[in-house]
Amino acid sequence: MSNAKVIAICNQKGGVTKTTTTANLGIGLAMQGKKVLLVDADPQGDLTTALGWPDNEALPVTLATVMYNIIKDADFEHYGGILRHGEGVDLLPSSIELSGMEMTLVNAMSREFTLREYLNRIRHGYDYIIIDCMPSLGMITINALAAADSVIVPVQAQYLPAKGMTQLMKTIGKVRKQINPALKIDGVLLTLADMRTNLARATADTLRQQYGSVLKIYKTQIPIAVKAAEISAAGQSIYAYDKGSKVAQAYADFTKEVLADGERNKAKSALSR
Repeated sequence: MSNAKVIAICNQKGGVTKTTTTANLGIGLAMQGKKVLLVDADPQGDLTTALGWPDNEALPVTLATVMYNIIKDADFEHYGGILRHGEGVDLLPSSIELSGMEMTLVNAMSREFTLREYLNRIRHGYDYIIIDCMPSLGMITINALAAADSVIVPVQAQYLPAKGMTQLMKTIGKVRKQINPALKIDGVLLTLADMRTNLARATADTLRQQYGSVLKIYKTQIPIAVKAAEISAAGQSIYAYDKGSKVAQAYADFTKEVLADGERNKAKSALSR
C-alpha cells in the first residue's frame, strides 16, 4: 500500500456539509475497497459525534493528544486512539480540547507542520486520509492545509456562501506560496442544492462562470434532504441510514468522481517520471 492521499474538506463558512461530506466520502471510498482514515480537525467534534461517539470528552486520545505529543517530541503509539467505525473507516476523533491547541501552536516550533508530522508517521497504512476542517481559517486549519495533498471545497448552493469562496481561495493560495507548494484544489462540490429554485441554479451558473476555467466544479451536486440532516444523530453514513435516497446516490457518484480523478492523476504522474 502506497502513502495515502491526504484531502482537506475545507470552507471557512459553516453549514455547508463539510462533516457530512467527509463522512460519506470516506465511507464511500471504503465501500470501494480503500483503506480510509477520517480526521476530525474541529473542536466541536461534529464528525466524531456523527460517527457514533457523542461523548467525545470521555475519549482518552484525540487529535489534540497526538498533536501535543508531536510538539513535545514524546514517544507514543501512533495508532493509539484511532477508532474503528462499523462501516469500514478509521477515525481520529476530536474534542473541545483541540480549541486550546491554537494557543499551544503559537509558540511551537514548525507550528504549521505539526499535523503533517503526525500523518507522515501513519499515512503508509492508508489509501486516503480525509480531514474535516473547522469553519475558520485559524492555526488548526492551516495545519490541515499544510498536511494535505489537496482540498475539496463544499459550497452551499446559495449566493452568500459562494461569495465567500474568494477569501478561501486567497488563503489556499497563501498556504501554497508560503507553506505547502504542492497543495492542489481537487474541486468544488455544490451541496444542499435544490435545483428546482432559481437561486440554486443561478449560484451553480455563477460558480462555473467565475471559477470553472481554473477550478474543477464536480458534476455531482448533493441535494438538500431531511434524511441527510438526521444521520449525525444515527452514527451512520447516508448509505446505511437511507441507502435508496437521492443523497446516497449523489454521494456514491461523488465518490466515483474522486476515485476517477485519483486514477487520472496517478497515470499522469507515471507518465511524467
